[in-house]
Amino acid sequence: MGLDIRLPIGVLFSVFGLILAIFGLLSDPSLYVRQSLGINVNLIWGLVLLGFGSTMLLLVWVRARTSRPDARKAPDLSK
Repeated sequence: MGLDIRLPIGVLFSVFGLILAIFGLLSDPSLYVRQSLGINVNLIWGLVLLGFGSTMLLLVWVRARTSRPDARKAPDLSK
């Protein structure tokens, strides 16, 4: 089959994670003191989503590299 489900999942999570991490970096720190015990939840979860999305994209890339016809051939040792 042509489409690996990890590709759209990786893109989706990477984009959402990037948006959330940027929002966490640019938001007012006093917001987190009042709302979430001083923990920047948006930044942390943005990085988690970005890491998961990057892992999915890495797995797609590894699969594409190992499933190529020239990568699966055994080396010619008859020379």
